[in-house]
Amino acid sequence: MRRRALLAAPALAAIPAAAQGGAVDSLLVLAVDASGSIDADEFALQREGIAEAIAHPAVLAAIRSQPRGAIGIAMVEWGSPGGAATVVEWHRVSDAASAAVAAQAMRDAPRSRQSYNAIGDALLHAAALIAAAPWAATERTIDVSGDGPDMRSRVPAPEARDRVVAQGITINALAIEVASSWAGGALAAAYERDVIGGPGAFVMRAEDRRDFARALRAKLIREIALGPDSRVG
Repeated sequence: MRRRALLAAPALAAIPAAAQGGAVDSLLVLAVDASGSIDADEFALQREGIAEAIAHPAVLAAIRSQPRGAIGIAMVEWGSPGGAATVVEWHRVSDAASAAVAAQAMRDAPRSRQSYNAIGDALLHAAALIAAAPWAATERTIDVSGDGPDMRSRVPAPEARDRVVAQGITINALAIEVASSWAGGALAAAYERDVIGGPGAFVMRAEDRRDFARALRAKLIREIALGPDSRVG
């Protein structure tokens, strides 16, 4: 099978998670690369792509197609060894209004201070965030997106992946193949080998940051609308 405590920033939600209603179909942590390889313009494109994807009608339709018609979503930034940070706490998304609130929180969250490139530590941080979520969910997923491989984790990505998958959490990845050394599928292959895990885990590719919103939207729809048995490929 492919495969510490939270360093949480203050919650930026307009509505506290505990007040946002009942159970959800799935919990999603967006674990986003904020390392030194990403300049301010690229970072803005990435944040806008996340917000656009969350509020997109096709994503909302996928959410509504599920039994409870709601997901929980949070955002983590990663980079520095042991330095992954929760920049947006849990939001319950069930309709256009709640998606707009979550999207705006993800646009507005201050950028965390990161160096490079510790994916394994980010996986453990995201798993702890899921464990502390205010709702239960059968489906629990970590979405890792980045433009480089694991390099300096205190806990290497393959080891962290195996720990997280053992908790029943699926890890998928989005490879942003902007660097020539990792273009042409090389980064996706590294994520396939070292990062993803769990039933039906998969990697998707974005050719550059301008392609990020499209790729993330497709990824969210695939994760939300399809069960684990359908996520092969």
